[in-house]
Amino acid sequence: MNARVRIAALLAVLALLSPAAAVSVSAADGPPTVKLSKSQAGTGGSITVTGSGWRPRTLLMILICGQSVPSTGVTGGTNSCANADGRAVTTDAEGRFSRKLPVAEPPVPCPCVVHVATATGAKAEADAIFQVAGHAVEPLPAEPTGGRLSVLTDTRLEGAGGLLTWFGAPPARTLVFTVGNVGTSAVKNPVFQVGTSHGVFAPQWEEQQWRGTIEPGRKARIELPVELAAGAHGGYTVSLKYGGKVMAEQPWGVGRPWGVTLFWVLVCLVVPAALFRVGMAVVDRVRPRQSARRRGFRLPEVALRIPGLKPREEAMHASSAPSTLPWFTPDNDPGTAGRLSAPHDDDSPTSRTSPTGPAAPTRKGPP
Repeated sequence: MNARVRIAALLAVLALLSPAAAVSVSAADGPPTVKLSKSQAGTGGSITVTGSGWRPRTLLMILICGQSVPSTGVTGGTNSCANADGRAVTTDAEGRFSRKLPVAEPPVPCPCVVHVATATGAKAEADAIFQVAGHAVEPLPAEPTGGRLSVLTDTRLEGAGGLLTWFGAPPARTLVFTVGNVGTSAVKNPVFQVGTSHGVFAPQWEEQQWRGTIEPGRKARIELPVELAAGAHGGYTVSLKYGGKVMAEQPWGVGRPWGVTLFWVLVCLVVPAALFRVGMAVVDRVRPRQSARRRGFRLPEVALRIPGLKPREEAMHASSAPSTLPWFTPDNDPGTAGRLSAPHDDDSPTSRTSPTGPAAPTRKGPP
């Protein structure tokens, strides 16, 4: 009995979960949709735009564009939309969104649509018919009956960054794609527009001409160079446009130029060390000169000149004799002037030299 109850409870839970699972799968598999609260409104008003079936947590751009119908899309690109009054919205976990959009006149006549497209990641878009009250309405421009180019294969970026790119050089790649002529006449030297955009910003277009002729029913492999500004890094999107219509988009992740950061770190370390070394070298060069100058200041030496000695003998005597002569006693007698008296001691038995001759020895004690 318990087993039957458990099986019945499990079946009930599966029955409750199966519709939600089916809805989520169908929403994910089906194309994204857009609905409007009003089909017509005048400038200055607002409408509520809701959508479902989008990728979860995806950033979307909502614009009012002219010369467009849901079957052909925005033929004039973003140049035919009221970009200044557009709004951005992020889908929830189930791929749904709801956003209020102010009504503004596009730069070209209607028929108009509310255009919703992904700003990042894989490309996805949807349109809803909308009429701007009071805005001019004109028929869509006729498509040319001559040659028409269509992208046959997915575009790709070829190439890789080098050492210079790691140090801040402009990143460069080659946009490679294959186009086919689905018209009735040949296309000679077609002019493409290659745009690069960073994040949610509008792309900056650059015209590039391909030299060659594509006959009706033929295809050609085309390579166009793409280059960013110096030091660019982050997520970029490369877009390809021909005849006013965006034909393909390709994401491009550019790494950060860490070589520039390494260079500035080395500058902050090497320059102070070099300045310190230069300062120490200057100090080492200045210090010996100052010490030499200090050693150069000497007191004048007092030269002792002895009468009766020749200059040479006097120099020899001065070099050998000590600076002080306690035993030098010059005589008053002119005949013995300049003679030196030998050192004597009061207790020594030697006699003292006299001017007239040797003196008698002195005797100590009682006579």
